Amino acid sequence: MEATIKLEIKDNTFAQQFETKVESGIISVEYSIQEKKLFLTKINVPKDYNDEEFITNFLKNIMEIANEKKARVVPIHPKIVVFFKKNPIYKELLPAGIRI
Repeated sequence: MEATIKLEIKDNTFAQQFETKVESGIISVEYSIQEKKLFLTKINVPKDYNDEEFITNFLKNIMEIANEKKARVVPIHPKIVVFFKKNPIYKELLPAGIRI
């Protein structure tokens, strides 16, 4: 896996989302877990926040967490699908049969 800038990420299991703080608030990626699969369903960002590079790095950190947990990742949110297309190194985290 390529080097990523380590972020402080909270796995808020109650709200089922990964969270990290930015100057203007909290960025989160909502998920659900089924049979060792992590379904990434939504990205929430503060109003007027548009640092795509930071969001990409946040997603890379989440991929590392999924890899450590030996979970497969199912991207549901369109931005996360695009992330997989732009970062093919993480396609190994996709479950068998899912092509992006």
